[in-house]
Amino acid sequence: MASTTDSKIILITGANKGIGFATARHLGRAGHTVLLGARDPHRGETAAATLVQDGLDARYLHLDVTDPTTVDDAALHIADEFGHLDALINNAAITGDRGRPPSGLPTGVLREIYETNVLGVVTTTNTMLPLLRRAAAGRIANVSSGLGTIAILADPDSPLRDYARLLGYNSSKAALNAITLVYAAELTGTTITVNAVSPGFCATDLNNHTGVLTADEGGAHIAHQIDFSPASPHGVFLSDQGGTYPW
Repeated sequence: MASTTDSKIILITGANKGIGFATARHLGRAGHTVLLGARDPHRGETAAATLVQDGLDARYLHLDVTDPTTVDDAALHIADEFGHLDALINNAAITGDRGRPPSGLPTGVLREIYETNVLGVVTTTNTMLPLLRRAAAGRIANVSSGLGTIAILADPDSPLRDYARLLGYNSSKAALNAITLVYAAELTGTTITVNAVSPGFCATDLNNHTGVLTADEGGAHIAHQIDFSPASPHGVFLSDQGGTYPW
């Protein structure tokens, strides 16, 4: 991870397990204060306590991205305790696609996926943006997937081809990529950068643990992509392999 040496305040949504938790651990080990956003208080507090036992500065925040009240309350807490936010990592995501072809996915399930993966990101970003503006160099990182890129979805030879029929997850990540570019356009010329980031194809609950990387490896990739240097990229989809993905 490229960063300055001073500690940053970093909020990660969906951070009580999996890639979000691993990202918090790696950023905490780098000396940053990590705020673990999670909708389940017991799981969130347990996750934060685990990191604290490892000597990291980790705090649980009750935050459900589909509940604007909890997002507002989390922002008030951050403002009261820290006065600003250095980085927002929009990690929380769900899928309801497993075992369902696109034609068999109920629209109600699709709506639930979008509530978290798309609308939840917008809600959280808009609410935290005033705090990010107070930072010397605010960072917004949207955890995306190559399955959200048109280039990969349209490639018949892609190694991810078997997963190209996930209607809810893939289309929500495509929307997230567009959201990333839209916010990047608005914030160009400010001290805030906005990028999509990739953890790689990790074995998590989202894919029934079929990925090739561990959640810890995915978290390490994301932590490395959170760049507080003046040369931080802006408006790109950072690849876990280095460089960028095509949109």
